[in-house]
Amino acid sequence: MNATQESAVARDPGHVGVWFADSAARHGDLEATRIRVGSGWVTQTYAALADQVTALAARLIDLGVEPGDRVALFAPNRPEWTACDLACASVRAISVPLYSTSTPDQVRHIMADSTSCVAFVAGAAEVDKIIEVWDALPALARVITFDEVDVPDPRVNSLASELAAAPSDRSSVAARLDQADAAEVVSLIYTSGTTGNPKGVMLTHRGFTHQVEVLTRFFDITPSEHSLCFLPLSHALERAWTYVVLWNGCLNTYVPDARQVAEMLVAAQPTMLVSVPRLYEKVFLTAHQKVADSPAKRAVFTWALRVGGRNQRAYRKGRQPAALWRAQLRLADKLVFAAVREAMGGPKTVLACGGAPLRQEIEEFFSACGLLVLQGYGLTETSPLVSFPSPVNFKFGTVGRVMPGGEVRLGADGEILYRGPNLMLGYWNDPEATAATIVDGWLHTGDVGYVDTDGYLVITDRIKDLIITSTGKNIAPAPIEGLLASDPLFEYSVLLGDNRPYLTLLVAPSLPALEGLGRQLQLTWEHRSDLITNPALIAEMQRRVGELTARLARHEQIRDLRILIDEFTQDNGLLTPTLKVRRREVEKRFAELIEEMYGRLRPKG
Repeated sequence: MNATQESAVARDPGHVGVWFADSAARHGDLEATRIRVGSGWVTQTYAALADQVTALAARLIDLGVEPGDRVALFAPNRPEWTACDLACASVRAISVPLYSTSTPDQVRHIMADSTSCVAFVAGAAEVDKIIEVWDALPALARVITFDEVDVPDPRVNSLASELAAAPSDRSSVAARLDQADAAEVVSLIYTSGTTGNPKGVMLTHRGFTHQVEVLTRFFDITPSEHSLCFLPLSHALERAWTYVVLWNGCLNTYVPDARQVAEMLVAAQPTMLVSVPRLYEKVFLTAHQKVADSPAKRAVFTWALRVGGRNQRAYRKGRQPAALWRAQLRLADKLVFAAVREAMGGPKTVLACGGAPLRQEIEEFFSACGLLVLQGYGLTETSPLVSFPSPVNFKFGTVGRVMPGGEVRLGADGEILYRGPNLMLGYWNDPEATAATIVDGWLHTGDVGYVDTDGYLVITDRIKDLIITSTGKNIAPAPIEGLLASDPLFEYSVLLGDNRPYLTLLVAPSLPALEGLGRQLQLTWEHRSDLITNPALIAEMQRRVGELTARLARHEQIRDLRILIDEFTQDNGLLTPTLKVRRREVEKRFAELIEEMYGRLRPKG
């Protein structure tokens, strides 16, 4: 029997391999993937993608990959990433994504822990990292590269060569899918985490496809939509969203380098986008910076936001805005809002945010501009959704309602507990961590929050991030750091004070904003290191911190700060791949500076 023929066996529709075959059959002639090459686009239809997936799946079976075997994916976002992922699902193997920024030590840990037998990689850079640690990976038998690489090792081969060697008879793939079970593990996603070694989260086919079904019910997604895939596919959020895109016959545009997202938004003009807060924060800050040096521009900008906000708040309450506000909206749109939408790549059907909290101020800003940002909540351990809003049921300042089929309750100290069909099976090779995290079927998320009177979930902080001062005060750092982020100068802020008598702050400033402030203060400097120690600049930053936090309680006031010249990046280990600060790593890296700051403030005698 050919794999393209209908199987006599009733297949499990909740299995990723099965549902993709179904989607490809329904959408065959439509474009599925797109990537920028030079000044043009390279596209692939659903039929072509399905043929590539099936050929590659047949080749994996030829190479001896059995159901349950682990296959690593070590590459940036490219159409080949998705093809390899779906091929693994089609042979009932378990894909193991690695971030393209992974170091050789991280590669060794993840591939050794998962005992991956095959690795798909982008090109020479990834091959070099694997070769460096291959001796510690006895299970790894083959590396398959998307690009042609010149490596004199018979264990390394190109994807094109492997596809050319695929058998013409694909019946072995059909036989695998006939036995598919949605309860099987589809992927081990190693949590990037903010502390400790990553753990392999065992996610099932049903965990992902349940979310696809739910989101398709709540969002009107048609094959005419197209999405920009720029968050790492190694992260559960972009992975799950890509499945939503492909199930609905939409086009997915892949961005290998997230640093090009601003350029690609304009070039691709996607109608759908899922992002972490950083993108929205940058657009928000850029818009404010463009008017900062002109009182007249600031006045127009403020007026426009007031007009847009009044109109949108009326619409949210199901009312027609007052005639005065409606009359002003067209001019406000022309002067301010159109430029913001243009920077975001045009109007959006879906504009979602996850991975970290987004300030309500930013939600309101985009809403005024005619762009509804829907902020959800989840974890890798929940594939990743726990809650989400919809275009007709949302409430700013919350992360939506709990996903249908899932349940939330509050544990000790307000910790959010979750259970549902998308919950992980546990951590790979780590029963102790699994038992500590899933208790009586409930996932202990480590996040603190509550469900409001309208049924919307509100996240207040992470338990592990709570600061408990030596005087016994409990302080959630995220809301305070969020206040500071409203000033473009404070690119990243890390609040300190655990087991200390008071709070202090480390600041990684926006370097252009820092130099702009230096010029404003008429300072001179040869190196940036001279600038960050200048008393006048430090005093100005302290003044801004004091102004932003003036309404906080006394024990939440910040006594001192230090400016860091080091940029926060994934490469230097201070940011996770989803651009969250690795708080413990920052504290460890700058321990001496922290001690010096507290020592200076400590009373003598």
